Amino acid sequence: MTEGISWILLAALAALLVAAAVCDLRKREIPHWIVIPVALLAPAFWWNTGLAIWPDMAIQLGVALLVFGLFAGAFAMGWMGGGDVKLLTALVLWLPPGAVLLLVVIMSFAGGVLTLATVASHRIRKLSGAVEVPYGVAIAFAGIWLIGQRFLNHFG
Repeated sequence: MTEGISWILLAALAALLVAAAVCDLRKREIPHWIVIPVALLAPAFWWNTGLAIWPDMAIQLGVALLVFGLFAGAFAMGWMGGGDVKLLTALVLWLPPGAVLLLVVIMSFAGGVLTLATVASHRIRKLSGAVEVPYGVAIAFAGIWLIGQRFLNHFG
């Protein structure tokens, strides 16, 4: 029964990530109504997967705080939006610490491709003003990629 609940929670996470990507594409904003449930459902996932309060859950929170601190620096430099940082931090709560680096690598590659496409579109359409990259799309892509690994690599 608990495994079924884990799958439901992961499906909810994937749906929230898709919603974040769509909102970011449309409005260049990731609303709180998406980020808050991503963060608040993580402890239910921890409990359902058998994480111990100490040290496992504490490590999850510590890694999320570290990621928040690092990417808040990117926000301060104008390289990422605040919604992107919050979504990334909330997503990290769901991942084992060893998968966080993989998340960042996948997110970076996807973000690079997204940035090139956004800049090209901006120039082709001869738009004025700064280019705004919907980086929530790259974060969502990386998160869904890692979630998908649970489904696709269950034979390994």
